[in-house]
Amino acid sequence: MEKSPCEVFLKYVPAVSEHEILRTTYTVNCVSNSFLTYTAVVLNIIAIHAIRKTWALPKPLKTLLLSLAISDVGVGVFVQPYYTSLLVKWLQRENPGCTSYKAFFVVLSLFAISSFFGVVAVSVDRFLAIYLHLRYQEVVTPKRVFAAVISQWILSAVLALVTLWYPHDSSVIVLAVGTACLFVTAMIYAKIYLVFRRHKLQIQESFRVQRAAASGSEVATSANRRSAVGIFYVYIVFVACYLPRGCNLFLIVISDPSTATKGFSLYAWTVMFLNSSLNPVIYCLKIRHIRQAFIDILRNTSWPRTAN
Repeated sequence: MEKSPCEVFLKYVPAVSEHEILRTTYTVNCVSNSFLTYTAVVLNIIAIHAIRKTWALPKPLKTLLLSLAISDVGVGVFVQPYYTSLLVKWLQRENPGCTSYKAFFVVLSLFAISSFFGVVAVSVDRFLAIYLHLRYQEVVTPKRVFAAVISQWILSAVLALVTLWYPHDSSVIVLAVGTACLFVTAMIYAKIYLVFRRHKLQIQESFRVQRAAASGSEVATSANRRSAVGIFYVYIVFVACYLPRGCNLFLIVISDPSTATKGFSLYAWTVMFLNSSLNPVIYCLKIRHIRQAFIDILRNTSWPRTAN
C-alpha cells in the first residue's frame, strides 16, 4: 500500500524517540544555523548593493549574480530560521507536524534549487562570453538574460512543488536534475579552459601581424578570464557544500531511513546553507570590481563621520 505524503515526510525526519541519540546533532546544527543565518543575510545584502554599484560588470552577468544573491538571501531569511525552529522543537521533544514539514521542504527546495540553477547560469554566461567573444553582446542581451532568470525561478518553484505533490519521487528527480547540471557545468569549465588556450595562441600569433589590435583583444580576454575564474571558485565551493546533500539524497533513494541517515541529513542541510554565506565572500575575493564596491560599502557603514 502506498504511503500518504505525510507518512513520507515523517519517514525522513527525526522522531521524538530518537532525541537522546541526536541531541548533540540538534544542538550543533542549531548553534551553527543561528550564526549562519546572520552572515547569509548581511553578507548577501551587502553583495547585492555592491553588484548594483559595480558598473564595470556586463549587465547580463550582473543580473545573474543578483538573482543568485537573492536566492542566498532567501535561504538566510526564510529557510535557515525555519530550520532552526525545527531543531529547537526537536530539542524540546516536540513533533512539529506534517504541515510544518511540508512548508519547510517546499521553501528549502525553492531557494536551494534556485541557487543551484543560479550557479549553473553564471557558468554558462561566462562560457558564452569567452566562446562568442565579440558576438557576446549581440547574442546574450539583457532581455534574454532576464527571461532566463524568470524561467529559472519558475522551474525552481515547479520542482519545489513536486516535493509536495510527489514526495515519493522527489528525491530521485532532484538527484537526477542536480547530477545532470553538475555534469554539464563541469563540461562547460573544461571547454572554457580549451577556449582560453586557443585564444592565447591566436593572440600570440596576431602580435606578429598587428600588435595594437592584439593588445586590445588580450585585454578583453584577460577580463573574461578573471571573471570566469571567479565564477569557477563559486562553482567549486558550491559543489563542496551541496555534495553532502547529494550523497544524502542518494542514500535516501537506495536504502530505508535510519537514525544515522537522519543525523547525516541535518549536517548536510547545514553545510548546504553554508554556501549562501560563502558566495558573497567569493565575489569579494575573486571579482575585483565587486571587491572594491564591497570595501567602499563596509568603509562607509563601519566608520560613520562624526560632527566636529
